[in-house]
Amino acid sequence: MRVKRLVMAACALVSAQASWGALAVSQSKIPPVEPNVMRTEANAPVVKNVKMETQFVVAGGGLSGICAAISAARHGVKVVLVQDRPMLGGNASSEMRMGIMGAAGDGNREAGILEELQLKNFYYNPLRRYTLWDDVMYAAVVEEPNITLLLNTSVDGVVMKDGRIAAVKAWNVNAYTRYEISGTLFADCTGDGILRLSGAKFRHGRELPSEFGEDFQQGGGDGRTMGNSILLQLRKTEEDHPFHAPSWAYKFTDEDFVNDAQPKEKGKSYSYKRLYPDNNNFWWIEFGGNVDTIGDANAIQFELKRIAYGVWDYMKNHPDGRCKGYDLDWMGSLPGKRESIRFIGPRIMTQHDVMSAGHFEDVVAYGGWTLDDHHPDAFWKHGHLSEHHHNPSPFGIPFDCLYSVNVPNLMFAGRDISVTHMALSATRVMATCATIGQAVGTAAAISFRHGAALPAVVRKYHIAELQDTLEDDDCMLPFRWRKVSALTQAAQTEKANEPLRNGIDRALPKKPENGVWVQPGAETMVYTWAQPQKLSGARLIFDSVMKGTTKRMMKLEAEQTRVKMPAPLAKGFRLDARVGGVWKTVYSDALNILRFRKVAFESVEADALRLVVTESWGGDKARVFAFDAL
Repeated sequence: MRVKRLVMAACALVSAQASWGALAVSQSKIPPVEPNVMRTEANAPVVKNVKMETQFVVAGGGLSGICAAISAARHGVKVVLVQDRPMLGGNASSEMRMGIMGAAGDGNREAGILEELQLKNFYYNPLRRYTLWDDVMYAAVVEEPNITLLLNTSVDGVVMKDGRIAAVKAWNVNAYTRYEISGTLFADCTGDGILRLSGAKFRHGRELPSEFGEDFQQGGGDGRTMGNSILLQLRKTEEDHPFHAPSWAYKFTDEDFVNDAQPKEKGKSYSYKRLYPDNNNFWWIEFGGNVDTIGDANAIQFELKRIAYGVWDYMKNHPDGRCKGYDLDWMGSLPGKRESIRFIGPRIMTQHDVMSAGHFEDVVAYGGWTLDDHHPDAFWKHGHLSEHHHNPSPFGIPFDCLYSVNVPNLMFAGRDISVTHMALSATRVMATCATIGQAVGTAAAISFRHGAALPAVVRKYHIAELQDTLEDDDCMLPFRWRKVSALTQAAQTEKANEPLRNGIDRALPKKPENGVWVQPGAETMVYTWAQPQKLSGARLIFDSVMKGTTKRMMKLEAEQTRVKMPAPLAKGFRLDARVGGVWKTVYSDALNILRFRKVAFESVEADALRLVVTESWGGDKARVFAFDAL
């Protein structure tokens, strides 16, 4: 009830863009059961069969699936999003609680829909509780009128016609409902690649190093992968309490945790087990790389439970008292996967593509995590568990890795894209997967914009349109900058405002002061034209302090510190147009919580447009990176 009241209160806020979703407070539209008929075996089937038709079917509701569905829906595409869990988020959800990691380096943070979700999480969930984060993601999906969301629903079949996917079949275990969902385009964002049922080509395991000349490989030519992990969450307490492990937990001693001493090498580092509570990140409770991370999921889950309880028993009851004053607050139930299958696209991205920074003509996303290859022996390997090869950040990811080489209407996003095992070690992290998801959803929209063109046709004829649309939606693409609107280019403005139209929508190490700093309520940014222009909107980028990752990380230890909204972010702003020599407010918002805003207003003929930041979220000054007239 408390969460429900919180959601309803949030929905009452004056700014529609700041709401959890209008659907949360609307009257139920679920048709009632026939009131005068008792249901029995004679008139009520146990299993319902439902047929649905849509344009774009997205299988998998992790961050890649969420971003694919939202991006397509916002561009006018009808979407059905199928998720096999009771909540969205995948590895980032409250079930698994993995950190949302992405590109390293200042200026490389992922923006777009992912940044929108994380800023909404700041506002609605300042204590960064995972269960409320689940509902931030849920609200972002259900507030999109073009998305139909099916939770607790597993895809278990496909219908093929003329070599293409015509429909997916799915089963909802809670509602005893079998679905057949017809569509034109399909995206597999499951990570495990269930749409392989179409006959799409795929790989599972490690290539021989000789196939692509990948000299970073730790072995190869086999079915081994990186493993799955279960996490723990600790709580600092006022007093110490005992812990008793279950009888089936492993018993560990100091000899089980002897680390090797690897010599320092340029461009290479290693990760180890860290058995102290201050880190509170147990990614290394990992297993499954030597078996089948999909087919052996239940056995892997139990093995990880045995390891996890044994690790905490060892730490909590260690004679050196390292965990005195800590309790086990939460234990993961569903393991998070790093690797299972990889689809095959027109291009297979390799270690060398990552190391050379991915200068692709069809770049639509980017990564920046290290080539972080976890050994398949995982937890049971003595010494280091992972080798990091330090690569450029960012590195580009091409569209040719995001659609099937043999099933024409199948796309994919997340950790099942067309890469080698070695390249996957850098592209698999969730912030990268989110940007890939937004690229795939936007590609679907471009496809329908051109008569339901197939992904290969989008690649051949419309790739520039896809790239421009992504950049317009606040997705940075490496080695190029966004094109500003023609109206913005034609305007006159003060020299100090020129950064607003340079197409660089963030601060960078070489441009740390990019953008325009303004004192709320006192300074304005103005564009003028020699003749009145038809104006109907604006595109704005505010400063959400994208440097670093710590503040956006969910907390693995339940604490009471509340995160604040980014201080230089504009909380209030308005747009004024000069019509017939008189300034007229055409748009205003007193409660902005987002970095990227694309606003529309009633069309006016005006010879000037000004942006006024009326309030920041606490900073003496607010920063604006982009201001485009539309």
